[in-house]
Amino acid sequence: MANNPRGIFAAGLDTGSMWTRCVILHVDDGHVRFAGYGQAPAKGWVKGRVADAGAIANSIQYAVRDAERMAKVTVETVTAGIGGASVQGFSSRGVYEFGRPRHVEQGDLTYAVHLASRVRLEDDRFVLQMLPMDFTIDGRAGFRNPKGAVCARLEANVYVVTCSLSEHQALIGAIHQAHLAVEDTVFEPVAAAYAAVLPEDRRRGVVLMDIGSHGAAAVVFDGDALLRAIGINIGGDHFTRDLSHVLKVMYEDAQQLKEEYGCAILGLTPDSTLIEIPSQEGRPPREAPRKLLNEILEARAGELFYNVRNEIMKAGMEQSLMEGLILTGGGAQLSGMCDIAEAVLNCPARNGLVLGVEGWPEDVDTPAWTTAAGLAMFSARLKMQKEPRKRVPSLMDLVFK
Repeated sequence: MANNPRGIFAAGLDTGSMWTRCVILHVDDGHVRFAGYGQAPAKGWVKGRVADAGAIANSIQYAVRDAERMAKVTVETVTAGIGGASVQGFSSRGVYEFGRPRHVEQGDLTYAVHLASRVRLEDDRFVLQMLPMDFTIDGRAGFRNPKGAVCARLEANVYVVTCSLSEHQALIGAIHQAHLAVEDTVFEPVAAAYAAVLPEDRRRGVVLMDIGSHGAAAVVFDGDALLRAIGINIGGDHFTRDLSHVLKVMYEDAQQLKEEYGCAILGLTPDSTLIEIPSQEGRPPREAPRKLLNEILEARAGELFYNVRNEIMKAGMEQSLMEGLILTGGGAQLSGMCDIAEAVLNCPARNGLVLGVEGWPEDVDTPAWTTAAGLAMFSARLKMQKEPRKRVPSLMDLVFK
């Protein structure tokens, strides 16, 4: 980010396969204020994978320039999001033997986390993020921040999020082609959680799920600890293609039907009414019950949330999600998604909107913009952490040092 007499600015870049979005925030004395946003239709993606880096770079340039014009600043660096079904996660442990009992220092915590992050990966895997869960001192587990405690053996339990190295490099290359430097890359649901999940929400147990066009991803939080990261090969595109296949309509017509009449669960709309189904080759439109449309969408939504439920059970959190499920991404905007999520997961569900950004405009106050805002907030946090801090760091701070 270029130096600017008006202060520090942070930019987040959400390179979705339908839309490319950029958010710029102004950082001032620990607070973030909205400065600008921009978006452009995404080009160069095939089934959520980079197919044409040049086309992606053009989309990025259009979105960033729109945001720059609104913010009246020039962006040089961005924090970018990574998502999709290729993302995987697993827990790891790092053991630091002191040799004799002594007080735990900040450097000891950081080093134990570093040891836990030294994992052997399969070919074409890349450590995207490494997030501390808790610490064990002399066999006693569950310490969030044991700085100052006395022990001879310190263990760090971390969750490692990995992604495809080739896909990561391809996206970074496209951003560089857009004449931007990459400050950091972040798993998209983690970024969305920066914008939409308060610390007290995490303490009560929460899942954040980001639904994109070609895939969904989710994270499970218990307090500051991230217990599970999930990539699911179901996105908004799958809902549309289901409609196109069953109703025998063009993809574009199916998308319009989904947006105008669709609901992810039966009973919330007048299902007995008839809707017009476009026909091909100049034929007059057909009529079909709205119920049929919604049955197709409900089947796919049910599959999506059953996948999430299985992952929540693996994390042992099926009875502990007091804050429930938070939905972000363009796919979350389909009517009835929160309702079917509550029915399948047996917990509260709501849309995740941007919190904590002063002056966030109403016209982008939707789940589709939460990830881009979270990426900009992540960038702002990195910039603020470059300044000396006197407070004791939290568990989540350790990974950002």
